[in-house]
Amino acid sequence: MTTMQEPMGPLGTPIEVPAAPVPAVLPAAAAPAPRDREPYLRVTWTDPVTGARGHLVVHTLRSGIATGGTRMRAGCTLAEVEDLARGMAAKTAAFDLPVGGAKGGIDFDPKDPRAIGVLERFCQAMRPWIDGHWVTAEDLGVPQHLIDEVFERIGLGQSYHAAISRSADPAATLERVRRGLDARVPGGLLGDVIGGYGVAHACLGAASAFGWAVEGTTVAIQGIGTMGGAAAWYLHEAGMRVVAMADAAGTLYDPDGLDVPALLELRDGFGEIDRTRLPAGVARLPRSAVVGLPADVFVPAAISYAITPDNSYDVAAKVVVEAANAATTPEAEAMLAARGVPVVPDFVANAGAAAWAWWLLLGRVGMTCDDAVTAEESFTMLRTQMADKVRLLLDRWVSDGVPPRLTGLGLAVSDLDDTAGRYALVIP
Repeated sequence: MTTMQEPMGPLGTPIEVPAAPVPAVLPAAAAPAPRDREPYLRVTWTDPVTGARGHLVVHTLRSGIATGGTRMRAGCTLAEVEDLARGMAAKTAAFDLPVGGAKGGIDFDPKDPRAIGVLERFCQAMRPWIDGHWVTAEDLGVPQHLIDEVFERIGLGQSYHAAISRSADPAATLERVRRGLDARVPGGLLGDVIGGYGVAHACLGAASAFGWAVEGTTVAIQGIGTMGGAAAWYLHEAGMRVVAMADAAGTLYDPDGLDVPALLELRDGFGEIDRTRLPAGVARLPRSAVVGLPADVFVPAAISYAITPDNSYDVAAKVVVEAANAATTPEAEAMLAARGVPVVPDFVANAGAAAWAWWLLLGRVGMTCDDAVTAEESFTMLRTQMADKVRLLLDRWVSDGVPPRLTGLGLAVSDLDDTAGRYALVIP
């Protein structure tokens, strides 16, 4: 285990860091989304050209709308999409958004040259939902620019169409959304990096909750696409030492800290780093090695179900921060908890992109034409909310042994159905 810098009090005296307890209540099964219930809707579609299967699961509706990205990967199943939709329902409720949760998923290789055609036909098939009730966006295998291109082709403008069409001035709202997504910020475009920025601040919040000095805290990141890459960039900028980054080709490791900006510049369109141009001193390890490398924080940011009972005992970190949706299986999470390793759940840690998209749609950010103002508003709001939520989750873990997932679900106790019309969705 990497030795951390001991935190010091104002007079230079060491501060005792409380050890994470073995929780009194173990998550033997995944705590369900609020009001454990069957999804509102399941739809399965078969592509007439390739035979690929696609799924839409709407878990809950608020104001007649549900939100959640569309992923594409070989092997994607209805059960996976259902898990992800349930997580989106918890995410929107935990961040008090006036919408429900949904998810789309397509069982197809996104690197296949036919992939964009499959995505376009899937969106055409789901048009009754994306036209009026389902706001979708990027997810694993589907970057935002690609899904926006598909929406443009089928005449719906942009993937937030179902919300934008409810605006009193759809053209102005669409312009605000595009301006926000394309605003230039350190690390890239605001729409691309905001989710990873939120994950970075979930990690920083965890370090703060345990009293760890940022410069003495190490982190290993599995997956360096949009979410993991942005998280790595902002953690590096904050001074946390990123010692490992893994992509599909393997794990890159340097116990003294990787040059994150340099490595991210070597990524191709699929988020893989060119191994022929690696800086000196970077060790090349198998892809699976990232799980067991010594680091204080482990961030699974690649695929769902990355941590399972088979590899949970390999996790060497002191806390897991889920950047990927459903990154830890229920059984693995229980095993980690029994070892005193808390998991900051996905529906809090990686909610930044979804929450910010809706703040943009609702006019809570981005109402000026100044990109710098939009970025500052966005970063401040997300940083503040993430810090508050992670602190609450981990304070209860330290003081009472309550798993963070259970505390997080307690943030989302409201009835997610809009049967009484309590949730007003006003798009300026």
